[in-house]
Amino acid sequence: MAIFVYAENINGVYKKAAFEAVSYAKVIADQAGDTVTAISINPTDSSDLLYQYGANHVIRIEDEGLKTFGAKAFAQAVNDVATGNITVFPHTTDASSVAPMLAVMKNASLITNAVDAPQSVHPFQVKRKVFSGKGFMHAKATGDSVIVTVSQNAFGLKNNPVSGTEEVKALTVANEDTKVISHEQSSGTLDLKEAEVVVSAGRGMKGPENWGMIEELASVLGAATACSKPVSDIGWRPHTEHVGQTGKAIAPNLYIAVGISGAIQHLAGVNSSKTIVVINSDAEAPFFKSADYGVVGDAFQIIPELTQKIKALKG
Repeated sequence: MAIFVYAENINGVYKKAAFEAVSYAKVIADQAGDTVTAISINPTDSSDLLYQYGANHVIRIEDEGLKTFGAKAFAQAVNDVATGNITVFPHTTDASSVAPMLAVMKNASLITNAVDAPQSVHPFQVKRKVFSGKGFMHAKATGDSVIVTVSQNAFGLKNNPVSGTEEVKALTVANEDTKVISHEQSSGTLDLKEAEVVVSAGRGMKGPENWGMIEELASVLGAATACSKPVSDIGWRPHTEHVGQTGKAIAPNLYIAVGISGAIQHLAGVNSSKTIVVINSDAEAPFFKSADYGVVGDAFQIIPELTQKIKALKG
């Protein structure tokens, strides 16, 4: 019986999180001596992209009623085709709301925020993040049926091309419970939760008119931009860029924090970053205690010079 994986797409396009989830499902399938079946709802991208990461079979669900996201309806659609005991989801905002509903429908164990390949498949046991990323635990499912979500940027992409097959499944799932109040797209060119590098700034920037230097540094680094909660609250930056306990939790390879004091609520959203660089004029800023590298100084002098140095290195 195949290992199933939900390959999330945004407006039909597969993102990195989908490929990470397929990569993770492939590792489980190899441990179990099984195959991988990916499920996606109304994708426009080619299934060839999923074959590259180990999907042996792709089920493309086509349902006009699911053009608008609804967690319950999406869970029902996945439930209609996912017949295996193990289903993998990326730990994105939308997928994380579908997974628990599917767990209820299947009467399955739910393990969220997995960061490593499972130690065992029967019983399913895996390391996961807890306490807003400040700790880890080894979770073990008590039943045979398991839903697991994979923390973004934790497991990574594993290129494992296979010769896959595709199946189109036409469904008509009731989606009347869905009511869209608003839907904000990120202002940046990169998806913040999937970015390898993030440049973030706080009230130390003194005003929205000074964000040009942050955006220029991000552009040079190929990074996404982010901000602290107070900055989004006062309207300097959009809420889609807010990282922290009440915003987005991210785990980039490099997180550069400019003019952010480092309150515990902010740290909760970024402490899974592999490397943290803090730039702040206040040598007593709490963020320095969590930083891998710290620079005490005026960001208005440091950031333009840093940007020029990186441009010079890149030739």
